[in-house]
Amino acid sequence: MSEHKSSTSSAVRESRRAGARGLFGNGRARQGRAGVRRRSLPPLSPRPPYGHRCRLSFLPQLANMATANQGYLGVTPPISTAESNPREKEVTVTLMEELRRQGVFESEEESKTREIVLGRMAALVKKFVQRVSLTRGLSEAAAKAAGGKIYTFGSYRLGVHGPGTDIDTLVVVPRHVTREDFHGVLEGMLRETEGVTEVSGVPEAFVPIIKTEMSGIPIDLLFAQLNLPSIPDDLDLSDDNLLRNLDERCVRSLNGSRVINEILRLVPNVSVFRDALRCIKLWAQRRAIYSNVNGFLGGVAWAMLVARICQLYPNAVAGAIVSRFFIIMHRWSWPQPVLLKPIEDGPLQVRVWNPKLYPQDRNHRMPIITPAYPSMCATHNVMASTQHIMTEEFKRGSEIVDQIINGEAEWSALFVKHDFFFRYKFYLQVVSSSPSLEIQNKWSGTVESKMRQLVMRLEYVDALKLAHPFTKGIESVYYCLSEEEAQAISRGEVPEAVARRKKEDIEGKEGAKIMYTTSFFVGLAIKPKEAGATGPRKLDISFPTNEFQKMVKGWDGYDESQMHIQIRHIKHTSLPDFCFEPGERDAVARPKKRSRGAKDSPAPAAKRSRTESAVPEESPLKRSVTTSQTRSSATPAPATSSATAMAELPHSAQASDAIDSFAIAASA
Repeated sequence: MSEHKSSTSSAVRESRRAGARGLFGNGRARQGRAGVRRRSLPPLSPRPPYGHRCRLSFLPQLANMATANQGYLGVTPPISTAESNPREKEVTVTLMEELRRQGVFESEEESKTREIVLGRMAALVKKFVQRVSLTRGLSEAAAKAAGGKIYTFGSYRLGVHGPGTDIDTLVVVPRHVTREDFHGVLEGMLRETEGVTEVSGVPEAFVPIIKTEMSGIPIDLLFAQLNLPSIPDDLDLSDDNLLRNLDERCVRSLNGSRVINEILRLVPNVSVFRDALRCIKLWAQRRAIYSNVNGFLGGVAWAMLVARICQLYPNAVAGAIVSRFFIIMHRWSWPQPVLLKPIEDGPLQVRVWNPKLYPQDRNHRMPIITPAYPSMCATHNVMASTQHIMTEEFKRGSEIVDQIINGEAEWSALFVKHDFFFRYKFYLQVVSSSPSLEIQNKWSGTVESKMRQLVMRLEYVDALKLAHPFTKGIESVYYCLSEEEAQAISRGEVPEAVARRKKEDIEGKEGAKIMYTTSFFVGLAIKPKEAGATGPRKLDISFPTNEFQKMVKGWDGYDESQMHIQIRHIKHTSLPDFCFEPGERDAVARPKKRSRGAKDSPAPAAKRSRTESAVPEESPLKRSVTTSQTRSSATPAPATSSATAMAELPHSAQASDAIDSFAIAASA
């Protein structure tokens, strides 16, 4: 190792240790209630008493750390206000070069198209409000003056969107326009609009939504009804009084825009924040941990984590922010909440996140609290399994970025594809299917919104160590020549002839039918067989799968004749080909069975890593990497391949987690 590299490595390690001490109390953390470790903070008076069952006894201190004249952003002083060293500036340059190679920036042409689409959507919303106003008996002039406005939020408003990503858009309407109008009238108007495709509403979602696409730009529309007679063009959503007399769903929708505005206001350098967030966002997508609905973190939560690191290092460059992000997040003492500003109380009768008052808030495993009033937990969906998976990924990211800083690795190593479909021996495949694309969009959206409930129930199965949900549903279209073939598809069975068939093969054929499917996957990490245990083992997951089916079929819009769901347990060797990129599956040779005589023979390094358990007793996950681009990633990456890296993927097919039989719910 060169002298430069050695000195750089030493300086970086010392900087990181100092940063960790600054965040966690210089190593003098003291024990809080119920085993929570917290920083030694100056005493505050008065200090509200907390019950012995509250794990977050430090919350009042954190919430009062900041003052109006504190001179810094956040609930604690910065760990360091020093500028980044030359090496950190150097790796920031290479980071931006890698992000451009990975294709995370959209073209100027697409950027202009987005602006045009947003202009068309704004005009359509005004027309929608006017049409509904007329049906409510308003005059032509009053209906026109009723207004209606859209506000962008999410990655587009943050300025970190990439090519092909959707635009999160809030539709704000006056009090006489209802949610039923939104899902009825506006959906109908969208279908009649030129250039609009794939209109599907999910009114039963936690935050009701309409998904659509205009001129090739995907848009997610949320709804907020304000207690106002009209919506002026200059309406400022930061006014807390707008929340008066709103239902909880409207408050959640409004907060989408309000939170993003607050995040941008609370970071010391917006440009550095955006560059670092682009990196973390791409990493999370590639590692398949970017999905709020499936129990991981969504875009807003990732943005708040990066924003908090920016507050702690206000003068650091993007590469340094990314480095400190991984080390701090890996060591974060959950359930200590991540806050960008003190939690504010207000005069309105709306719920504010408070683990002292609300038992549900005490159950949040990784609380990341939104900065806009009323403060909410953006990570209430996180489960034990997904928390463990993310923690392992933080550790992996920290190790790789250390190597990058030391000149021992490239940024591309951070962004290699997940190994989800190689990690486990057993998987659950949940297949939703319909004969209509419009119906399937709604049905698959409903099933996806309930997948977290299935995972939560699987976590209670004694034989399972971990239930790992994949973050994306995989869509397929099948062209059937008979009802029998269509029924086979609805059961999750794909005959080889159907798999090869194309649309033109069924045109003009009597009885031909198109089936649309979306498959969701859950990896199952099995507990090792107990020492001395003999006889067959049975994995009984009939209760969680039965409950899940009842739940999705209890949807008000469920149509038994048009909507099908099937839950299948499959081995890794039987996963459908659509789970893999072309050639990806063949690149990982299956391990051969070892003879008894080979027991004491050392295996080659690459083979040995494959025959080790992917779910060791101390951890249900083992870090590994591939070099292929994920199918579900929002931003394409240059194709790469590495037979060596692929060969080192863990393989969980071994005797310790062997299951002799499954008990699973019967599906319809």
